[in-house]
This record gives sequence, C-alpha cells and structure tokens, in this order.
Amino acid sequence: MSPVAVVVFDGRTGEVKSRNRETDRIAGLLHRPGTSLDEFLGTVSARRADGREIAPDDVARALSEARPTRAEEIILRSPGGESLTALVNVAPIHGEDGGVESVLVTMQDMTPLEDLERLRAEFMGLVSHELRAPLTAIKGSAVSALAASPIPDQAEVEQYFRIIDEQADHMRALISDLLDVTRIETGTLSVAPRAEDLGAIVDQARNTFLSGGGRHPVDIHLPPDLPHVMADRQRLVQILGNLLDNAARHSAETSPIRLTAAPEGAHVAISVTDQGKGIAAERLPHLFRKFARSGREESARRLGAGLGLAICKGLIEAHGGRIRADSDGPDRGARFTFTIPAVEAGNATAGASSSRKSLRRRPGPRRRRVLVVDDDPQALTYARRTLEGAGYRPLLTGNATEIHDLLEEQQPDLVLLDLVLPGTDGIELMKTIPALADLPVIFVSGYGRDETIARALEAGATDYIVKPFSPTELLARIQVALRSRAVPAGPYKAGDLVVDAEHRQVTMAGRDVPLTATEYKLLRTLAGNGGRVSTYDYLLRRVWGWDHSGDTRPVRTFIKKLRRKLGDDAKAPRYIFTEPRVGYRMTEPEGG
Repeated sequence: MSPVAVVVFDGRTGEVKSRNRETDRIAGLLHRPGTSLDEFLGTVSARRADGREIAPDDVARALSEARPTRAEEIILRSPGGESLTALVNVAPIHGEDGGVESVLVTMQDMTPLEDLERLRAEFMGLVSHELRAPLTAIKGSAVSALAASPIPDQAEVEQYFRIIDEQADHMRALISDLLDVTRIETGTLSVAPRAEDLGAIVDQARNTFLSGGGRHPVDIHLPPDLPHVMADRQRLVQILGNLLDNAARHSAETSPIRLTAAPEGAHVAISVTDQGKGIAAERLPHLFRKFARSGREESARRLGAGLGLAICKGLIEAHGGRIRADSDGPDRGARFTFTIPAVEAGNATAGASSSRKSLRRRPGPRRRRVLVVDDDPQALTYARRTLEGAGYRPLLTGNATEIHDLLEEQQPDLVLLDLVLPGTDGIELMKTIPALADLPVIFVSGYGRDETIARALEAGATDYIVKPFSPTELLARIQVALRSRAVPAGPYKAGDLVVDAEHRQVTMAGRDVPLTATEYKLLRTLAGNGGRVSTYDYLLRRVWGWDHSGDTRPVRTFIKKLRRKLGDDAKAPRYIFTEPRVGYRMTEPEGG
C-alpha cells in the first residue's frame, strides 16, 4: 500500500473522482473506520501553514481550487477533536482548452516524522543530562580535592582522582557512541578485522561487563571446535558489551544471561539470551533503528538505550554480518543473534604467564593496623581521623583490586569493608579473597536491612555497622572484634612440611614453597582439619565460597597442583590422602 494518500478532484465540480487506500486510512483516523471520503471532507476542518482556517464543507473546494502547491503542512481536525498533520502537494491538470480538468492532491501523514522529531528532542535532552552528570561529578571532585583542609591523605586524593577518571571515561564513551552513529549514517564507519579467537574476545567482554558494574551471571557456552572469526577485536567486544548491557537492563538482577556461539555456514552465529521482559512481535522489526525502544519498560533512562542496538547493527554489518532479534513475547525473554565471518585458522596459542608472589610475612613490631576499604573519599577521611586519633594505623583504599596486595604486604589486624564498591561488593570479596577469612572484618554500609546484615555475617563478617555512626561506636566495635579474634594455634608440622598460618608461610625442609592464593587457602584448610576428612562440599564452600555445586573438578585440579609443589605422590602420599568419592585429608600434625 502506498504511504501517500492520493485524491483526484474534478476541476469543474470539485467532486472526488478517485482515491487510494491510504486516503481511506487517514479518513478513518480522523473520523471512524469505513467513513466515506465525501463524508470525511464534509466534516473535517483545516489550518494552512500561513494560519488561515478552512471551515468544514470548504476543505474539498479549497483543495480542488488550490493553486499548485508543494510540500505545505496542513493540520486537519475532526469534529471529535482529533488532529493530524499532513504534507500536502497540489497539482492542477489542464485540459486541451487550457482549463483545469482535474486536480491531483497528495497527502502524507506526518505522524511518524513527528514521532521521530519527538524522539530526537527527547534524545537531545537525554544527551544533555548524561553529559552534565559526569561533568558535575568531575567538577565536584576537583573542587573537594583542591579545597580540602588539612591536605587529604593520599588514599583520599586517589579516590577523588578515581571519580574524575571514571567520569571522564564515561563521557568519552558517550561521545564515542554519538560519533559511531554519525559514522554509520554517513557510511564512514571502518573496522580492521583480523583472525581472532572468539573465546578470548567473549571472556574479555564478560570481564568488562562485570567490572563495569554488571550484576547478572553470564553463562558462556562455546563449542571447543569453534573456528576463529574475522573481526575487529575492540569492536566485537563493544558489540557484546552493548548486547550484555541491553540484556541486563531488561532482566531481573538474579536471572542469568546466556551467551552461546555455533558455526552457521561461512559465519559464526553468536547469541545473547536473557530471561527478561521480552519484546512484542510488532516491535522486533524496529529494534535496530536509532532512538528506537524495545517496548520493554526502561528501568532507567540512558543514552545507550537509544543508540546501543543501532550501533551494534552498524558495526556488525561493517564486518559483513547480520543481526536479528527473537522473542516469544512479553515476559518470555529475548535473544539477539548476530553473525561474524569465520576463518580457517590453526590452533591459536595464547597464554598469559603471571608471576606469583610467595606468601611471606614482613617481620618486625608494628602498631595495630586497620585496612579501610571504601570508595567514598569523605568516608575515608572520617575513618582516617578517627583511627589515627585512637592510636591505630589506618590503611586506606577505594580500589577492590588492591585489597589482596595490601593484606599480603601490610598485614592489617582488622578490615573495615564497605558493602557496595565499584564493580563488586563486600560479600563477593569475602568469597573471592581468601586472606579476608583470616581477619576480623567489619562491614560498613548505609543499608541496615536485616537480610543484608544476615548475608554479611553468613559470609564470614565479624560485625556490621550502619552509617552514620559516631567515632565512639566505631572504636568500640573495633576493640570488641580485635579481642574476639582467635589466637592462632602453632604451625602445622608433618615431616618436612610446615604450614604457618600466623605468618602465612609454607616451607618444605626449611625452604619457602611459593603458592597462589587459592593453593594456600586449600592447603591451610586441609592442615587446619588435619587428621579429619575434608569433604568436597566443605572445601568448595570454604575455599571457593560455593554453597552448592556438584562439580568437584576445581578441588581435584588444585590438589594435583599442591601435590606437585609439595613433592607428594598421589600413589604413595605422605601429606595429602584421597578419600574416594568423599574428599581429602592430611595427616595429624606432629604433637597433635
């Protein structure tokens, strides 16, 4: 059906000689379905671009008698108050005698264009808001750092700079999205594809998503024989990040996002599937248009919500692929699938060697040290002043990635841990950083809900304090936590093996045994349970923080590594013994 209404009037009588279906559709919008055109023209009023009003009964005559007109906006109004803006063209057709034999009138419904303009206006307002927010944060952090008195501690200054750095990155990402859309529209977007290992790219995209604050578990399922793809690595990470972010925005926080891939002819098809609100069938064809909405309610208005999928489409097509969306309807999730050209490639050899530090203790007397982990510079300032005034030595950081090194190098006596941190939370850190389990940990948070406190204590926290709190309360809780700290027993000794939990040191015949954090925690757990069987479930829960898992492979893999480093033989063990289908045990400590 033509998107333009076409009406031919008799040039002498003004009567309608012919019309098309779009004309009837417009008449039905302003009157009622099935309305005849004559009835419609007899009841509708109009206002021309110059402001002149045309009363009912005069519209047909005005159109049929009009001079040649090109692209004039006319607003049509029905008796019921409905209105419609139409772009009107009028072309008189002259007969052999020079008189007007008929008048051709075309009308185009401007509603879709008005909707687009409205979306553009909303989008520009959203751009202004999105750019103003990071600018405000940057300005505020800079002013706070410059105006602080006395001079802030280095950790506090680092947190101000972290905020500035993060917000500058956020602004750069927003501007980059706008530039990408412009390049896509002008046909100047370029990519630099090369043979890449899809598994490595998917892993990078997941890590970027999670480190950027993503809270949804991402389940990755890639077949082992998946071919390499011809892709621009950075751009493919961007595509996957946009799709993961889109899935997370429309899903409950606890629901997983599934990422799969499979060969599809000369391409590899990659799918991102969520269990969220789904998409109505009529919205699917419009998803990849700029400013388009999926029809799913937005949990938050964001610039990326109007550009992300359009950018994905442009980048994928620049690679020579295609993207599509599927959904079984509202509340039944959605799946976005795109293709990338496959290449014949040999087995990629990729490895990353990482140097592991030996678990050593820095000897010597020291004041009681308290590690404070908080991303709020003002909270760090408050804690530093309170602790220094009470004779403690505060160690300050707002970066969760620094915790492991600070625990190893500074050996604090207690940890004040903020519940919510950028890209992670304190409860998650309790599960992933083994050294925290050896220390009294006090959670600090503005959330005082009973279930949140219970989760923190179940994760191994010693105490939980709700902001705001007084210096007196904080110091009292620290003193109680330090007094309740269990006095460590002597080192575990069995033959040449010594596991010194107090000094976090493992030696074999007097020589240090370098272990990774997970290897050390596993060995310390087995040694602390010396003489008794440690079941698979117990080890998974104690070392990896997994409450429920039937997968014993992590335990068996690390036991194998431990035995190799300790010089132990699984067939004739001296230190670590296997209890078939149950777990492992170590011998009782000498003198135990």
